[in-house]
Amino acid sequence: MPTLVEALEGKYGPEDAEGLDEAIAIYVPRKGPRNIVPSLLVLNDCDIDSAGDENDVQKKCHVVEELDLAQNNLTHWADVLTILRLMPQVKFANLSFNNLSEELTDELCANESLTPFPLLRNLVLISTQISWSTIKKLLKLLPNLEELHLSLNNFASVEVGDTPDDVHPNIKRIHFTGNPICRWSEISNLGRAFPALESLVLADCPLISLDPAVLMEKCKSEESEESEDSCSSCGSPPTHQYGRCESECESAGPKPYSAHDVFRQLRSLNLTGTHIASWDEIDRVACFPALHCLRINACPLFEEYTEHERRQLLIARLPNIQTLNGGGVISPEEREDAERAFIRYYMEKPESDRPERYGNLLGVHGRLDPLVNIDLSPEKRVKVKIVWGDKSEIKSINVYQTISELKKTLEPVCGIAASKMRLYYADQAYMDHYNHLEFMKYPNKQLYSYNITSGDEIHVDPKK
Repeated sequence: MPTLVEALEGKYGPEDAEGLDEAIAIYVPRKGPRNIVPSLLVLNDCDIDSAGDENDVQKKCHVVEELDLAQNNLTHWADVLTILRLMPQVKFANLSFNNLSEELTDELCANESLTPFPLLRNLVLISTQISWSTIKKLLKLLPNLEELHLSLNNFASVEVGDTPDDVHPNIKRIHFTGNPICRWSEISNLGRAFPALESLVLADCPLISLDPAVLMEKCKSEESEESEDSCSSCGSPPTHQYGRCESECESAGPKPYSAHDVFRQLRSLNLTGTHIASWDEIDRVACFPALHCLRINACPLFEEYTEHERRQLLIARLPNIQTLNGGGVISPEEREDAERAFIRYYMEKPESDRPERYGNLLGVHGRLDPLVNIDLSPEKRVKVKIVWGDKSEIKSINVYQTISELKKTLEPVCGIAASKMRLYYADQAYMDHYNHLEFMKYPNKQLYSYNITSGDEIHVDPKK
């Protein structure tokens, strides 16, 4: 498998290119590969498994600021850290889809040649199978890291300690998509480890509740008989499928008082594709003190609502959310419309089903009259005047029938075969001023599409 140096030479050419100067007719200062390697270096899917000659890497890559090594064959942290050490200007590193399940050892971290990477701000470790113990050691080498991607790493828990070394106040953005984590008590560990967190992406995680006291008896990632009989953490009998245990084991450690206690700085939250199925969880979202941007789609909660209904109910319940599901800033007019729709939606419900937000909004908008249900669909039957030759007859017809079907019903009335019949529509409102007949030539067109009303006329003529 190629080294990083070999991959660079394959993409940008070797250090020396024989005969290059002779091929140039005019003088152009030639830059060697060490100078043409860009500050954004992308070497995706090149089968790279090691750094190669360290001097060559340092010469060629000392200006690199953004490094993308996704989908290679890096498996040893010694190689990864060597590459980062030889690129001292790197601010962004993508190591996704390399198998980095090997533990980062204390001996390697203590190596005298290895110093922290103070410029690295963004680290992407999607589907690397990295362990929590390695993450904790790695973060000690990244004192100024701000954004960390840990999606698709099969994390069912968040293993952080309670010591000051386990707290990383500079990290502001965590991407945790697609991990089989069920419990908000585990997500709260992220808040304790990263107290300055501003953005948290939990898309496609099987979360059912944002209540840290809820212990799921049967998470989507677990299928054990034990979970059906008792709470897996303390053995207490479950109150209902996703209920609370009356007590929790002391060994489970302290739990936050609420969903948002450890997320005081959180401004953006993504819950799309989670298993949230209760509006109570949306009320918990409303309690995050700094949250103003929310993405929440494809959840069981919304299955019975139209997109418009879902948006209105969410806006009404979330007074502090400014942007919802990637849309523009919610205007005062849209919020007022949503809140009024929310009141009308729940005013028809039993009082026991009305959320606390209903009472709050009544205090703002007062009691509202129900909207008048106006049926704009056409009348099913109308009385029209059928005219043929010098004869006429008032007849009640179904406006949902087609022209072809009407012709058949008129055969015994007019004595003209349907296949030999032409129909013309006369709108009485226009007949008073214009002598205009509209040819009804499309056999499969339904009568209501002509806006036929009682008092109009249909003229029948035989084909010539």
